[in-house]
Amino acid sequence: MAIRFIDQIDIKGKRVLGRFDFNVPLKDGEIQDDSRILAALDTIKYILDNGGRLIACSHLGKPKGKRVDELSLKPVARRLKELLGKDVKMADDCIGDQVLSMSNELKDGEILLLENLRYYKGETENDPEFSKELAKLADVYVNDAFGVVHRKHASVVGICDYVDVVCGGFLIKKEVEYLNNYLAKPEHPFVLIAGGAKVSTKLGLLNNLLDKLDTILIGGAMANTFRKAQGYPIGSSIYEEDLLDEALKIINKAKEKGVAFYLPVDYVMGKDINDQVPLGVFPYQNVDSDGKIFDTGPATHTLYSEVLKEAKTVVWNGPMGAFENPTFSQGSFGIAQSVAAVSGTTIVGGGDTDNLIHKCKLQDKITFISTGGGSFLEFLEGKQLPGLKALGLYD
Repeated sequence: MAIRFIDQIDIKGKRVLGRFDFNVPLKDGEIQDDSRILAALDTIKYILDNGGRLIACSHLGKPKGKRVDELSLKPVARRLKELLGKDVKMADDCIGDQVLSMSNELKDGEILLLENLRYYKGETENDPEFSKELAKLADVYVNDAFGVVHRKHASVVGICDYVDVVCGGFLIKKEVEYLNNYLAKPEHPFVLIAGGAKVSTKLGLLNNLLDKLDTILIGGAMANTFRKAQGYPIGSSIYEEDLLDEALKIINKAKEKGVAFYLPVDYVMGKDINDQVPLGVFPYQNVDSDGKIFDTGPATHTLYSEVLKEAKTVVWNGPMGAFENPTFSQGSFGIAQSVAAVSGTTIVGGGDTDNLIHKCKLQDKITFISTGGGSFLEFLEGKQLPGLKALGLYD
């Protein structure tokens, strides 16, 4: 691993530009879930406690190059102040003379939070000029935002060309070490749980891990594509018509490699995703022709739970159904309980899956919860992530 980390760098008296993932959910200006802020605290506190002058930056939402007041990072500044027990200065911009002046006036152990990076198109376009402006603020650059390392953005990739000292934070270190170490030589049986809506987003994951896996458990709307490819009815449920052949190839490839491949054996169906009462539970061979599949059924949960009892390594990405509606949440909540009960290593990633685990209050029973969504998937697919490459991981 060629990445240097923040505890290997002399930061006393240095301006440290920290790229964090403060992309928190807001409602009426109030933070609904501060877990991404909490995940960054180890790195933030280390910098401040060791005399660094921290300039923290992040994106929030998708303002698409325009100033959107509802997507200001001011609520994050307030929450950081509460968590750190010290003043957090807030800039009205993320580049420019005033911001540069504020960064230069920082004293050892002080923190300045910049305004939303995505107020500028140059951020998402990885514009060299925007990267240079950010670099003016930094003697040291630290990336601790694993959730965006799959993005070729200015604050993630471009800036590394213009700052002499670049490094990773403790969250990046934890993510890379967990995902590298446990997946390089997983304990067996090794089980992958793949859920969510689309097979297309999981193709790379399924193909890359097939040689290592013992078992695959499929759930969510992506299971519809597999069952449709096998010729079974799925009612009026969504599926990916252009991936039916690919779905069969994956099933056959798993069979050739001796990987057990499980699909739901029953479903909870409804007319609409917002239904308060389901149509009922149906076996996969005999679904309601007009209904839609919104969750896995109790027989599937029993089957999957039995498989997970023997697992020594579990990787889970994607819920089993539309768990946001309690009517269709039992499959997802059930699998969460089963994963939490596994005695081996359990690794969970993806925004929806992370939210689900926290909703069930099972986060303390999971070995590792990745803070990345797309980056977690792409890492598991074996791709080189631009943000990690910029830090030197693949050198």
